[in-house]
Amino acid sequence: MAKETPSQKENKPINRREFLNFAWLASLGFLTLNIGGMTYLFSMPRFKEGEFGGVFTVGSVSELPAAGSAPVNYPKVKLWLSNTEQGALAIYKVCTHLGCLYNWVDQEGKFICPCHGSQFTPEGEYIQGPAPRSLDRFVLRVVDPNTGNVLAETDEAGNPLPIPNDPNAVVRVDTGTRIRGKPKG
Repeated sequence: MAKETPSQKENKPINRREFLNFAWLASLGFLTLNIGGMTYLFSMPRFKEGEFGGVFTVGSVSELPAAGSAPVNYPKVKLWLSNTEQGALAIYKVCTHLGCLYNWVDQEGKFICPCHGSQFTPEGEYIQGPAPRSLDRFVLRVVDPNTGNVLAETDEAGNPLPIPNDPNAVVRVDTGTRIRGKPKG
C-alpha cells in the first residue's frame, strides 16, 4: 500500500465515527452552556421595585386613604393597605389557613376568606374561623423624598405605623420582609 501524502490527508472526508464524535461533543458543549446560563439567571434576584418580593411605592402620605376608611387593594403586590385610627398597615393578601386570597367585605367591615370562612378585623387581627393566626404583615416605611431618610418604619411586632404629618413623604412597602401574624387565642 502506498503511503498517504499530507495533501491527500487534508482532502479526505470525515467518516461517520468522526462526525458522530464531533456532534456528541458539540451537543455536550451546548448543554453545558445552557445549564450555566440557567444557573446564572436563577441566582440573580427576580424581583424589582414595584413587584412582589421587592419594595413597592404606594404614593405620598397625602394620597393615603383616610383613617377608618375601607382598606385599599394592591393585587399586583398581594397586599391590602389599611389606614386605621392607630396607624397604617400593609397586610399580606394570603389567608393564614390554607393560602387562599381573602377579600374585604364592606357590608360587614372585615376581611373574609371565601375558602373556609376565616374572618379578620381591618387591622388583620383574627376574629373567627379555622385560620391559626392573624394575617401576616409587611414592613411599611415612610421616607423623606428629598433626603431618602426613613421618617417612620413598622416595628418588629408589625404594629400599626403612625403616619408623619409631612404630606410629601413617600410611603413604601417592603414585600420581601413579612411579619408573621399573632397566634389566635
